[in-house]
Amino acid sequence: MRSRQLFVMVSIVLTTLVASIDATITNTTMPIIAEELGGYSLYAWSFAAYMIFATVLTPVAGRISDLYGRKKIFGFGILFFLLGSLLCGLADSMLQLVIYRAVQGMGAGIMTPFPLIIAGDLFAVEKRGRIQAMFSAMWGVSAVVAPLLGSLFVELASWRWIFLINIPVCILAFAFLLFYKEAYEPRKSPIDVWGSVLFAAGVSLLLAATTVESHVWLYAVSGALLLMLFWAVEKRHASPIVPLQLFRIPANKWMIINSFLTCAALFGTSSYVPLFLQHENYSVFMSGVSLLGMSVGWMACSVPAGRWVLRYGYTRLMLIGNLTLLASGIMLMFLSPATGFIYVTLAMTVQGVGYGLLFTVTTIGAQQLVRSDQSGISTSLQMFSRNIGTAIGVTVMGALLLRGEFMEGIRLIFLYGTLVCLAGLATVWFIRDNKQPSEERQVPAEQLH
Repeated sequence: MRSRQLFVMVSIVLTTLVASIDATITNTTMPIIAEELGGYSLYAWSFAAYMIFATVLTPVAGRISDLYGRKKIFGFGILFFLLGSLLCGLADSMLQLVIYRAVQGMGAGIMTPFPLIIAGDLFAVEKRGRIQAMFSAMWGVSAVVAPLLGSLFVELASWRWIFLINIPVCILAFAFLLFYKEAYEPRKSPIDVWGSVLFAAGVSLLLAATTVESHVWLYAVSGALLLMLFWAVEKRHASPIVPLQLFRIPANKWMIINSFLTCAALFGTSSYVPLFLQHENYSVFMSGVSLLGMSVGWMACSVPAGRWVLRYGYTRLMLIGNLTLLASGIMLMFLSPATGFIYVTLAMTVQGVGYGLLFTVTTIGAQQLVRSDQSGISTSLQMFSRNIGTAIGVTVMGALLLRGEFMEGIRLIFLYGTLVCLAGLATVWFIRDNKQPSEERQVPAEQLH
């Protein structure tokens, strides 16, 4: 069993690495890529194409893995990401690059939920915090390291290696996965094809509305209508892509809502804190280093969180996590030219503690509050709600930054974040601990219908 765990751990570490790096590696290099390929009008879509498809396919992949097993779907995602990376490295125009980034994003969306899902299958609750902390921290570190790595590739070789370097990593990840004997026994059912299509199209249009510069309301309304139709289809399907019964478990439902609100509140901070520091004449490198405080706080809190859940339950820890996040929002509200690098790094460390605790607790809850054959979609929905919240939060923050002069915009950003944190805090009162997490893994079927 230990060798199987080691093989799958290596595989998911490698896939987490490439998926997290490729989410931000083009941040500093895309101007150079766009200049070489032409087509500056498609500049924003090179990021949006990856983000939209990575977000949309996460819950779909999680649900299909519940029905047909983790290993097959995870392996397919690795190969799809490899194909997208190869195509991106060979792109001859910006239009091609946008299309290939969409392919790469599909692969990332399929791969992304499996580190947390498989950790839930393989490890006991008390060990899961440490495992999940490692994967979460990789995303935080990648947000800082990836843009610097991209710049290094451009200076020493070519921007194409930003994508081509993924190919050997994906081959290694796939090879290690072949040795893994799956611990989870799938419960096969027909795939909800129409539900999947409606869900993907509706969410894609809503996310596109955060990127387009014209006809925003047309995208938003069309997306909302498709999701309403999706809801109607799901209520009638015998094996829906998103089982609506999951929302009848109160703690699970409110954890999903809390994840959405907390990420909409402040998870976009990492996009704007470096901008503030650069405005105060700190270098690009130092402004990026300040974000490491978030990774430090995240790791320090999420590693022992698995044991804390067993000892204290969900409600207390979520209350502490939300209050900590609120404290970081209040600290950031007082940013001014007088607050320097150390103050910002401290605020980001406090924020990391809050998110590290909340992400670990809600992930464990998503897996322990449902049946084992629904843990894939439940975990993926948690990740999906965080991604959607982040996308909305970053968009709102960007709009607020443009109102008035720079420092006024910064204050508005974190006033907004603090107010939404308060809304997230309110949801904790609806989460009640009825059982110990170790006893919750199998929810009786009659409770879900």
